[in-house]
Amino acid sequence: MTALALAPRASAAPVLSGAAGMIFVGGSVAVSGVLADTPVLTVQSLRYAVACLLLALFARASGRRLRRPRGAEWLWLGGVVLSGMFVFNLALVLGARHAEPAVLGVAVACVPLLLAVVGPLLEGHTPAARLILAAAVVTAGAALVQGFGRADPTGLLWALVTFACEAGFTLLAVPVLGRHGPLGVSVHATWMAALLFAVTGVAWEGPGAVLRLTTADLLAGAYLAVGVTAMAFVLWYTCVERLGAARAGLLTGIAPISAAATGVALGGAAPTLVVWFGVLIVAAGLGLGLASPQPLGQPKVHAYASAPASRNAISTVASRLSRWRIRW
Repeated sequence: MTALALAPRASAAPVLSGAAGMIFVGGSVAVSGVLADTPVLTVQSLRYAVACLLLALFARASGRRLRRPRGAEWLWLGGVVLSGMFVFNLALVLGARHAEPAVLGVAVACVPLLLAVVGPLLEGHTPAARLILAAAVVTAGAALVQGFGRADPTGLLWALVTFACEAGFTLLAVPVLGRHGPLGVSVHATWMAALLFAVTGVAWEGPGAVLRLTTADLLAGAYLAVGVTAMAFVLWYTCVERLGAARAGLLTGIAPISAAATGVALGGAAPTLVVWFGVLIVAAGLGLGLASPQPLGQPKVHAYASAPASRNAISTVASRLSRWRIRW
């Protein structure tokens, strides 16, 4: 029985939203390989600029109001961009020089555990032992799907950075989702990222770097802009807004499965028995976490995030850590 079957029928939408976002992300692994020898900063700048334009046009066409960030919201959004988009992408590139891709993949696979603990604290309630256990199961399964590789000490350090930045992409958005919503957070994050990558791209790769891009580079960048950014960002933040960071984090286990499936579709080797076993473990973890007695689809972040983003976010986490009682 799948996790969706265990959940109420009306609650399937946020689960499907998060799963779809992770499928896009997983599929980007093979596409990103095309960009290995390109001016990375310039490509990323174009990617986020195109995604921002598409999101802004969608907001206008659908009548969605985009709010201007205020106060500490700039810091939260800046943290999303700096950690989850800028440093994360650089860590993947630099880490690949010192570690096999599987090492970085396993680091990302550990993110559900952190989201299961820190996410509820940011949302104003205590972590659930059931979700922590489910996150551990999903992490174990994702690691089997991803495989294990070799790395030198520098590679392990970059893997740790990758892990922290991937978690930051979700956790730092929690305090601003209530006021800006998934679309607003995605729009602001993409234009800020486009600007940051543009400035660093001109400084490191030169203003003429864009002229060195090939047709294949542009097509890969287009997929990243439309599928992995414009669509996946909104899908993912919608899932986080509706399910909370802890439950949504479980769905990141789908990304390595999508990556493996994409590799096979592009002519790679068929999955081994270990990979299939990992898929079953991920499914078990999803079933355990998403079949929680608390109904899925109940908004998790509004109670906290509807207040100004500057309102005691760090002190709230600290106070809850001091009196933490794990619940089931």
